[in-house]
Amino acid sequence: MATSRGPAIIPTVFYRDPMAALRWLESAFGFETSMVVTDETGAVGHAETTWRGGVIGVGGEFSSPELIGPARMKSPVSLQGAGSQFIRLEVDGDLDAHCERARAAGARITQEPADQFYGQRTWRALDLEGHVWTFHQPAADVSATVKAAGRGLKIRTSLDEKET
Repeated sequence: MATSRGPAIIPTVFYRDPMAALRWLESAFGFETSMVVTDETGAVGHAETTWRGGVIGVGGEFSSPELIGPARMKSPVSLQGAGSQFIRLEVDGDLDAHCERARAAGARITQEPADQFYGQRTWRALDLEGHVWTFHQPAADVSATVKAAGRGLKIRTSLDEKET
């Protein structure tokens, strides 16, 4: 029997309190929780939330030498605010209203909505445990060459290609 395939990539963020994070992500950003797996004590082992057809995993902090060797999955709040990634999401509809919704839910807005030289309107926030979330939408049709030139950058489409 064939099984259906899910998304090819599922970024996952880790929280001290993943259940509170799921509720907050729904309230602040409009995510929809699609799965919660708990253990016998009710602790979240793994959860998934969706955004415009994409999936983001949500889990509690953990370490497991058998599964991930010496790595430890931590929330930024456990690391004095340090993080190793941010998640960028495209917004349909009113980007500024989306930012205000998050602000009302307690998001710490780190960049107000603004048009960027690369043709997108963007805003950024920290969630309740310090993860960085970036929301954007197209604002202008800007070529890759113009985007790069706006920052003094050069573009390659592969590691082996010469800069253009």
